[in-house]
Amino acid sequence: MSYENIKPLGNRVLVKRSKAQTSKGGILLPETAQEKPKQGQVVAVGPGKMDDEGNLLAMHVHVGDIVLFGAYAGTEVKTEERDVEYLIMAEDEILGILATV
Repeated sequence: MSYENIKPLGNRVLVKRSKAQTSKGGILLPETAQEKPKQGQVVAVGPGKMDDEGNLLAMHVHVGDIVLFGAYAGTEVKTEERDVEYLIMAEDEILGILATV
């Protein structure tokens, strides 16, 4: 399955997690000891959330935005790409937008 086939529903977004950075001192840590990055790029956005009156509330994030999220935010999504990690999360789990397109 490719990430292009995933269409988030409601107020959910699909985020491509950033790659882990190497340490400044050049020390190589095993992948299991590294902290996963808490930022990524939005690759797909749902239509938005419905309020109590049935109105569609617009999303604040857009495809291409670089976002910051919590350590335990989202659900990991497996795709055919081996070195790329995708997360699907509610817009509420996004803490901020670091850069916009």
